[in-house]
Amino acid sequence: MTDTQEAVVSQEKFDEMIKELENLKTVRRTEIAKNLEYARSLGDLSENAEYQEARDLQAATEERIKKLEELVKYTKIVPDGKRKSEISFGSKVTIRRDGSVEAHEYTIVGSEEADMRVKKLSHVSPLGSALMGKKKSDVFTFETPSGKQTYTIEKVS
Repeated sequence: MTDTQEAVVSQEKFDEMIKELENLKTVRRTEIAKNLEYARSLGDLSENAEYQEARDLQAATEERIKKLEELVKYTKIVPDGKRKSEISFGSKVTIRRDGSVEAHEYTIVGSEEADMRVKKLSHVSPLGSALMGKKKSDVFTFETPSGKQTYTIEKVS
């Protein structure tokens, strides 16, 4: 990740990343070191599954630490949108597709915290970027794999 590839996250997500990083550096590293020490005590390392598993876990943990350190270094914390009438980072938006009775609610977030399972939509996704700057009652169209879709914004908070 370089300066031009900075991540954009909420303060809440940034705090979660810091907490995870501290946990990995202290608690998790200690646990892995103990597992490695125990596995070494079992003897022949070339045929020691516990030792190999502990080494793999150590490598994965160190890779995650490296990724989090880089993310924290280049992350921009964006406050929730101040103007609640206009969709921006942190806005909660309810939209309805033309011809549908079902409405969908999303929270606009940075790509690092986007998770459609909990209705967190990245501000750089096709739908997220189409929503940015819009207001309640606006009608907008955006391109999807199945063609253009038209939506109406029912609520912005």
